[in-house]
This record gives sequence, structure tokens and C-alpha cells, in this order.
Amino acid sequence: MTYSLWIILTASLVGVTCGIIGVFLILRKMAMMADAISHTVLLGIVLAFIITQQVSGTPMLIGAIIAGLLTALFVQWLHSLGLQQHAAMGIVFTTLFAIGVILISTSVGNAHLDVQHALMGEITFIPWDRITLPIVGEVPRATALLAFVFVIVIVFIVVFYKEWKITTFDPALAASLGIPVLVMHYLFMGFVSVTTVASFDAVGAIMVVAMLITPAASAYLWTDRLSVMILLSGGFGVLSAIVGYYIAAWVDTSISGSMAFATGLVFVVSFICSPKHGLVSKLWRPKAGYSVMEEK
Repeated sequence: MTYSLWIILTASLVGVTCGIIGVFLILRKMAMMADAISHTVLLGIVLAFIITQQVSGTPMLIGAIIAGLLTALFVQWLHSLGLQQHAAMGIVFTTLFAIGVILISTSVGNAHLDVQHALMGEITFIPWDRITLPIVGEVPRATALLAFVFVIVIVFIVVFYKEWKITTFDPALAASLGIPVLVMHYLFMGFVSVTTVASFDAVGAIMVVAMLITPAASAYLWTDRLSVMILLSGGFGVLSAIVGYYIAAWVDTSISGSMAFATGLVFVVSFICSPKHGLVSKLWRPKAGYSVMEEK
């Protein structure tokens, strides 16, 4: 596989995985949590490096998952004390992210770990860091990790589809049916954390936030069915990755930034053209209704 195809494949895995997870974030009205966790995982990554002196691998993943879960716990705790949820998210993520930045500047030293790299990522380096897998052969490390996370997310979504659906739309009903709502909530936060950190080194926090929120928001405009929304959101994530890559090649600019920009383009098209919630359909309906009344 060529250098460009590895980049596109890696970004597409980010797009489809984040797109699927993002559907439940949007429907649970927790879009801000994507921004929060994508920043607070930096603290987990830094602490994992301080303990293990490794800048990749399992310790980073574990540290990021713990940081993501702590973010969810702290937000839930502040919300239970009467603070509005969005305010709680803002307080928690800015505080934990600031601690991570301070630790980078004071404790990490000369390691290849910095705030700019964490925010923007560097997907152009992905094809050079390879591992050898049985049957498959040599593949980029980040691509293999993202493929593994994608499979895990798909398996859990399919196996527990009914539980995810009920806890998303009606937590009270889910609790009455014996579904552990709180456990499902923190399991979902764990998935957000895993997806975020798996994408972190490749594309950076900015693109992760864009892929978690914008494709799902675009898909929401096209359908009212959860299964269709999941498929559309994942597809929009892949489309944004491909279009963003060619925009970056055309303009000669940041690949991750261009892919994040492409998610915005997809949303604009959806906002204008979607048949039910789109701007064109909303402008057309009154005219259609008026003409029917005139005929009567």
C-alpha cells in the first residue's frame, strides 16, 4: 500500500470510529464531553509517560482511559451538587488539561511530547512507525491500533445495541427494565476515551473533536432512525477524511486541519440539502402549502 493510502486509511478509521461514537454523544446531549475528554486525556498520557518513560503503547492507552473516566466522574459529581452539566464539563476539562500542560513543561523534559503535537497531531509520520502482524504483515502501528479499537466499538455496539438505544433515549425506562444505566454510561465514557487516545497521536485533539461531533450532527439532519444515523455518521467521517486529504494536498497545508475543515463542509451541505431538516426543504414547504391552499 502506498504512503498516501496509509494516511487515508488511518484517517478513515478515525472518522468512522469517532462518527459512530459521536452519534451517542449527540443524542445524549453530551457533545461538549467530546471536547472535554479529548483534552483531559493529555493528563493521562503525561502521567503514563512519567511513570513508564514510554511515549506509546499500552501504558498511554491505560492512562488516557483513566483520565477520561475521571473526567466523567468529576463532571457527574459536580452535576450532582447542583452545577449545570455544561459548566461542570468546562471546569473539569480546563483544570485537568492545565495540569497536563504544566506537567509537560516541568516534568517531561526533552521527550517527544508537546502541547502542539497533542492538539494538531502529525498524521504524515504514521506510515513510518510500523509493526509486523501475523498474516497481514507490516502495517503502521497507529493504523493497527485504530483498526482494533474500531472492531471493539462495532462489537459492543452490535451486541448491546438495545441497551445503548434505551439508555440513550429513556434512562428511566432502562433502569426499570434492570439495565445498569450508570455502568453503561461509564462504559460509554471509556469507549470515548479509548477512541480519543487511539486517534490522539495520529491526528491530534482538534480533529478528534471534529470527527466526534460534526459527522454525527450532519447525520442527525438526514434521518430520525438510530441505525441509519450510525451508518451515515460513520460514512461522513470517512468522506471527510478522504476529502480533507485531497484538500490538504491541493492547498499544501495541514492534513488534520483540512480533514476537520472537511467535516464542516459536510455539515454545511447537510444543513442546506437534507430532505427533512435542511434549509432548502424548510424554505420550500411553506410555498408548497400556499400553492395547495390557493388551488382549493
